[in-house]
Amino acid sequence: LRTSATVGVVISHRGGLESAPENTIPAFEQAIARGSVLETDIQLTADSVPVLMHDWTIDRTTTGSGPVWEHTYEELSRLDAGSWYSSDFAGVRVPTLEELLDLMQPHGTWAMLELKGSWTVEQCALVTDLIESYGVANRVILASFDLVTLQALSVAADDIPRLLIAREVNGDPAVLAKLSGAVGIVTSDRFISSRPDVVGRIQRAGLGVMVYTVNTETAWERAVKLGLDGIITDRPNEFGSWVESATASSANY
Repeated sequence: LRTSATVGVVISHRGGLESAPENTIPAFEQAIARGSVLETDIQLTADSVPVLMHDWTIDRTTTGSGPVWEHTYEELSRLDAGSWYSSDFAGVRVPTLEELLDLMQPHGTWAMLELKGSWTVEQCALVTDLIESYGVANRVILASFDLVTLQALSVAADDIPRLLIAREVNGDPAVLAKLSGAVGIVTSDRFISSRPDVVGRIQRAGLGVMVYTVNTETAWERAVKLGLDGIITDRPNEFGSWVESATASSANY
């Protein structure tokens, strides 16, 4: 899964926000074309269809309004989810998880799928059953801030690895991993910048450590120096260019 010589994995946050609206098929198509690992957010509609949406409400990124869970998928599918970003993307729709899995299936693409909020075992199964049916369970990592959701995922499909997302890691990483069944921890760049020692502490517990959302050259340089197992960035293209420039400068030196 290593996609960079400088950090373990480069993950396109919501597909990457550089040249397409977040959490849309055009964004994921571009991420796949550049060889990035995908990252997205999953919520359930009123009729229990897993859709890709970061915010609790649809106001910011669609022509609709209100919480995701108050709308059926048919209602969401009629909304424009691209014009807010650019008129070039007018008519782009809110995608379902199934559309994303269908897109990534033939390409060998990996994806980090974050389940937003708290989910029951039955709700988790709506996601894991789809992943299994598309034959991509070996290319998916599930993630959540919520311990209850991670525990429910372990019941729904324990063979799919899980990541715990935590804005700060103040407890024993090994205990957190045991509670959640996680193979790694995703934490914030803000926290890592103030507590770089935590990276080694998490790794010594036998866990991977990834950081979100790493968007500046200062943060990229810090990520490289700390030996992170992965970064999540809105700017995967710019990160790639920065790596090439930094590598060339090092070779010339």
